[in-house]
This record gives sequence, C-alpha cells and structure tokens, in this order.
Amino acid sequence: MALVFVGVVLAIGVLIFFFMKSSKEMPKNMSQFVTELKMQYIGFVGIVEDILLRGANKVTLYKQPGKIALITGGNRGIGLRIVKKLVECDIEVILGVRNPAEAKKAVEKYLEHSKLGSVAKLHFEQLDIGSMKSVRAFAGKVQSKFDKIHILINNAGVMCVPFKLTEEGFESHMAINHYGHFLLTHLLLPQLRAAGTRDCHARIVNVSSCVNKIGEMNYSDINMTKDYYPAEAYNQSKLAQILFTKHINLQFEMDEEPIQSQSLHPGVVNTDLFEHSSTTYVPWVRQLLFKNPEQGSRTVVYAAIAPELEGKGGSYLSNCRVASCHRFWKNSVQCDKLFQFTCDTLGIKDFFHKAK
Repeated sequence: MALVFVGVVLAIGVLIFFFMKSSKEMPKNMSQFVTELKMQYIGFVGIVEDILLRGANKVTLYKQPGKIALITGGNRGIGLRIVKKLVECDIEVILGVRNPAEAKKAVEKYLEHSKLGSVAKLHFEQLDIGSMKSVRAFAGKVQSKFDKIHILINNAGVMCVPFKLTEEGFESHMAINHYGHFLLTHLLLPQLRAAGTRDCHARIVNVSSCVNKIGEMNYSDINMTKDYYPAEAYNQSKLAQILFTKHINLQFEMDEEPIQSQSLHPGVVNTDLFEHSSTTYVPWVRQLLFKNPEQGSRTVVYAAIAPELEGKGGSYLSNCRVASCHRFWKNSVQCDKLFQFTCDTLGIKDFFHKAK
C-alpha cells in the first residue's frame, strides 16, 4: 500500500514538473534541471502570494492632465490594461510597438469597447526594443516631438524563448528585457529630467519578475552560447533589470535629480508571455490559478502614479506593496558592476548626461 502511495505521489510530481515547465525544452543536465525546479518553486510561491495578497493588489486612479507617459509594448497583455488605466487618469500616452498600424487598431478597439476612445491621447511609434538601432531611432522621434516625459514604463519583454542572437549579437532575453530598456532610459533622461520636480518626481518603471530572486549574472558568457537554457537566460535578464533600477535610483538621489526608478513583479499573469512554456498544454490551469491581465497591470500603474511612493524610489514592488527581491539588490558593488558592464556593452560613455 505504501509503495502504491509513493508511486502515485511520484507520478503526480512528474506530471506537475512536465506540464509546468518554463519552456517546452527539457533540461539537458543537472544544472538545468535544478534551475527548472527553482523556477517552478518560485512560480508556485508567486501564485500563492498573488492569491493571499489579492486584497492588497489595488491602485487608485486619479486625474493627471498634462502628464505624458511612454510605454514599450502597450498593445496587448498587461500593457493594454496599463494604457487603459493611464488614459483613465487623463495621461497622454506614447506607445513604442513593433507594428504601429496594427497596434493602433487593437488599442483603439479596446478603448472604444471601454468607452474611453474619445478621451484617449495616444501616439504610436515603431520600436523593436531588442534592436539598439531601432531604440535609437525611436528615441530620436520621441525627442523631436516631446520636451517632457513624466513616466517611462519599460514593459515589453520575452520569456523562455529558444536561443537566438539579435543582429547586433546579443542574446534575445538580454537584448529585449534589459539592453533595449537600458538604452532607451539613457536616451530619454533629458525628457524625464525636464518633467520631474522636487515635489513630483518623473518615474522610471521597470517590469521585472519574481524570478529575479534565482537569477545569476553570467558575465563570462552573457549570451549563454556554451550552455543555453531558456529559464536561466530569462532569470538573468530579470535580475539585470532589478540591479539597473537600484543603481540609477541611488545616483538620482546622490545628484538630487527629480527622477526616481521602481522595479516590480506584476504577478504570475495569464498572457501570451507563456507561449513557449509547457503550460500551453494545460491552459485551464493558467485560467484557474494565474492573475488575469487587468490584475497584472495594477502594480505597474501603482509604481507609475501612486502618491505614497513619491520620493521613495529604488524599491521593488509586488501586489502594490514593497517586497523582497534578489540578495544583490542591496549590494551597491553588484549593482554598479552590472551597470558598468551594460554601459561598456552598449558603448555608452555618459549614461546620466552629466555636464562637462
């Protein structure tokens, strides 16, 4: 009887492992297997926290006419719901998207359905966030049209995709989730600086993930060409976002700049971000246990507009509250190492545009 029980438990464990894998790819060695176990554990904890803290996951919307927000990837998933909430606040929104024409149709249709289409102030510009050339072109267009940007939401991202190098030779997770947003933030700092005041800081919001807690920066092989596993690449890029957020906020505080940065985990959200995971085999599990996109958008908007966060940059948020993250988050040496590494990789000489 005991053996039967053990067999049933093992069988259930194997099924859970297989159907909840971060990617459809199977681990090829013990290191990857351990990473996958950690990924599933941190995901399970995230789901439990989302359920237990559902009551805390709230954001109060209020009118902010005259403000301008820029979001990457705002035409689907949580991005679409973020845009809706910003429009409800009477905020003008710039969307950096791959296909502006298609994005315009999707967003306007959604807002019309929500009866917000007539009041929306939207601008659609072409952006491939994984291409540094595209980021520079996009930033140039924005700079030519807008003197100020009050809120920058670095939202676009990919998760656990197959190995691919961009045209510039960067692994796709790092290029899309970190490098592109790092460069965009650098290029738009003059607009953010012009928008911020002592009483109302401009805000940079980096949408990370709870998996930052198990991420490791592989500086010796940042593109992971020697031993690629999607989850490890994803975790690394999400940790990079956390360290980047903390470092620039420390510098803003030292320089007494009217800008603050926040990073966050939106929750375990049922969007097409999971299209490469094994959860696609059991979509009902995601519908049952994961947050929906609207719920996932709340912490992002909270980071962008909540008055109670004014002057409290550098924090990591989850379910609209300050939460714990990677052990390196409080390590200024590690934050600076990632920052300098990224500047060198992208050829950025003066990230903060300091006067000579």
